[in-house]
Amino acid sequence: MKLFNYKYRSLFFVDIHRLNYIKMRNLTSKSRSIIAYSKSLFVKNTHPSFFHGRFTSTAVLPQVDFSENKPENVSLNPIHHEDYFGVKKMVTVKDLFNARVHYGHKEGSLNNNMLPYIFGSRMGHLIFDLDKTLQLLHQALNFVAHIAYRDGIILFVTQSAQNSHLVEQTAQECKEFAHTRYWRQGMFTNSTMLYGAVTRLPDVVVLFNTLTTVLEEHLAIKEAAKMAIPTVGVVDSNCNPNLITYPVPGNDDTPVAIQLYCRLFKEAILKGKAERRKVLEICKS
Repeated sequence: MKLFNYKYRSLFFVDIHRLNYIKMRNLTSKSRSIIAYSKSLFVKNTHPSFFHGRFTSTAVLPQVDFSENKPENVSLNPIHHEDYFGVKKMVTVKDLFNARVHYGHKEGSLNNNMLPYIFGSRMGHLIFDLDKTLQLLHQALNFVAHIAYRDGIILFVTQSAQNSHLVEQTAQECKEFAHTRYWRQGMFTNSTMLYGAVTRLPDVVVLFNTLTTVLEEHLAIKEAAKMAIPTVGVVDSNCNPNLITYPVPGNDDTPVAIQLYCRLFKEAILKGKAERRKVLEICKS
């Protein structure tokens, strides 16, 4: 099998037997390349599973090779398209307004890092600039769709008891994963010790609430940043968006707004997976 350089953690399988062999033989760093290997695009991929709090996966990101024959209706570089999956048609400013995404917290709770996304205030409550929210939401949806297109693992995270069932149901409908309980420290940074084996971490973490119930920053944000895992997060006016890769400024408390976010991310994921199946069918034919 062809080897390739280490670029993204999620591109590789880690064979635990080969890893133990290297440890026993005390091999040098030059032998690390035998751990990382790719599988053919047409190998049947098993969907990642969640078993007793353990992330396990045998899926790979799609590696489409059209060096010899290029189908006319398949783009070689979908990531270069501005809106390959059509996420800009999924939501408008009116949809955000009807879902009350523009409502923020009171003026005294404003985080200074959220100031560029604030339009103004009304009756003591901050109002988000929905034009900026829509632009950033499109970027987040496009990124998540590309992750789904490459068969990546997407993890939904929230600690809101009010929205936990909705988030879990959304993850189930798009065949992804959700974590809506207490976050155990080290789930990303110390995963090998916690789970007892080398595990594949998520390719993106989608947070519907970046603050916990006691208004502290969610531990998953810092752990994802340490492990170079991109994050998509809904940030309210009292949140800090600095560690979020794709922040989406907006209301994270109203159930109607959370329902809108869940629907949009689910549709983006399903679009990416549908496009992936289409490419695989064309390549096999």
